[in-house]
Amino acid sequence: MTSPAVHWYFAYGSNMNPARVEGRGIRFRRAIAGSLEGFDLHFNKRSSIHAGMAAANVVRAPDGLVEGVLYELSTPDQIKQMDPFEGYPERYVREVCMLKTGEGLIRAWVYIATDKWLAEGLRPARWYLEHLLAGKGYLSHCYFESLRQVVCLPDSEIEPA
Repeated sequence: MTSPAVHWYFAYGSNMNPARVEGRGIRFRRAIAGSLEGFDLHFNKRSSIHAGMAAANVVRAPDGLVEGVLYELSTPDQIKQMDPFEGYPERYVREVCMLKTGEGLIRAWVYIATDKWLAEGLRPARWYLEHLLAGKGYLSHCYFESLRQVVCLPDSEIEPA
């Protein structure tokens, strides 16, 4: 018996901005709010664009919760179109996880950074964080406010990788 195809993709980083996802040529039927239990959001994935800059990542944490945007993909294979943008399989791997939504539990693809790309002491750039904040309509007020408080790199510290 084969498991059912996965039609959903969970974005917790810059792809919480639907315009960014559309700009990458990813077609989706709709977007809804979702939460991933047992994980925390960290900015500990080294950027492939700028040295010292962080990208978002989810890290297993028993009491953690990450909010984000669930995209219903046009076809299950469409997730492969996101792979180059996420650096799969070198920078991120893909796992199927269960997410809580207002419609019940949904199985979705989640990208998780590989150990090789993790580092401590990183911070996101302001432009990167703005993509996360663009997901405001899908996030609880408290979660959105916690994102707004994330300390970003000064523009002067962003150097090409």
